[in-house]
Amino acid sequence: MAYVIAEPCIGTKDAACVAVCPVDCIYEGEDQYYINPDECIDCGACEPECPVSAIFPADSVPEQWAMYTDKNAKFFVG
Repeated sequence: MAYVIAEPCIGTKDAACVAVCPVDCIYEGEDQYYINPDECIDCGACEPECPVSAIFPADSVPEQWAMYTDKNAKFFVG
């Protein structure tokens, strides 16, 4: 998984990240946006666009939000 959207997105859901994604791999969930790990090309365009700094490389998600890595992956399991 290239990038993970964490807790700061909840309640904000600013779509700036969606607008800059060249492969349209960011999807809206009920409470936040999610990045599809199978579609993400690891370009990083979304990270600087997030106004609440909620997007992290998968290997750099802060410890307090580590559960969002799993939450993101489960969102795409049907």
